Amino acid sequence: MKEFVPKRVFIEEGALQYTLAKELDNKFKNQGIPVEYIESHNRLNPKEEMSPTALFNWTKETLVVGVKKTLKFQSCHPSADYRVVTNTSCPAKCEYCYLAKNLGSASYLRIYVNIDEILEAVKKHIDKGEGKLVTFEASSSSDPLAVEHLTGNLQKMIEFFSKEEKGRLRVVTKFAFVDKLLDLDHNNHTKFRFSINSNYVIDSFEHLTANLKERITAANKIQQAGYPLGFIIAPLMIYEGWKDDYKKMLFNLSKTLKSPKDKNLSFELIMHRFTTKSKKLIESRFPNTKLTLDKEQYHHKGFGKYVYPPDEAEEMKIFMEDNIKELFPQAKIEYFT
Repeated sequence: MKEFVPKRVFIEEGALQYTLAKELDNKFKNQGIPVEYIESHNRLNPKEEMSPTALFNWTKETLVVGVKKTLKFQSCHPSADYRVVTNTSCPAKCEYCYLAKNLGSASYLRIYVNIDEILEAVKKHIDKGEGKLVTFEASSSSDPLAVEHLTGNLQKMIEFFSKEEKGRLRVVTKFAFVDKLLDLDHNNHTKFRFSINSNYVIDSFEHLTANLKERITAANKIQQAGYPLGFIIAPLMIYEGWKDDYKKMLFNLSKTLKSPKDKNLSFELIMHRFTTKSKKLIESRFPNTKLTLDKEQYHHKGFGKYVYPPDEAEEMKIFMEDNIKELFPQAKIEYFT
């Protein structure tokens, strides 16, 4: 797939103090991409009224170059101890995306150019651990690999964490742009988890992402480069033929990975779910969605959240865990939810 190229760029005036912002400013101008300068991205909106679908597409074609001002990190359990944010949102258009729902009309992509200050804050959080291992999730607010060609921030983080005895980095991605990361000295301190799913789910709902074959190929490269590797299968969906599709997905994964019996492999399994609020947002942005959002077919878990009924959830849990254990006997299934 092609790397992300924005249709329009907004640069916060304060960001121009940083070399990366200046380089991006020149880069986009040379490419003929419109660049505007703003005080803050917090109130960024198109100049004309738009439908929910058009507004969502506008945000996904828009890039903001800014400065990360909040350097006190939030908790990120169960994935890691803290969130480390070097960009917000991503160029993909996954219909079910929880982040796009939480960001609302502010789903435009933001990249932060003060990476050195962010890493200084990371160091302070590691030191506060008083000798304990401290983990950081880089993908709670974004997919950093999707914009690595613009920022180089992920490379800097990997190299930084390689030298931190008590610091570990975790990354999740639906993209495959890993080649520039393969020769880095990562010291096994960065774990990559690839978000994978059946071809049906990816093709139907994960727009502008790498396809399944591209993700699995990239995962194999990462494993051969010595990085710890895991997979997030989410959202697990029940539809006609789902068992055959997921079985085939896992089989192809086992045949592509050079080391399917790697004891460091991990799997995280997350079922499809939605809320009353997200249902309205999804249907407004994707009026022709094939997502199953009929509340009558789901179990109401409270607080407006809908999940698969307990018997269907248990059937899926047993099926996925049995197939993973058969094909990846040394792998750890971290959770099913």
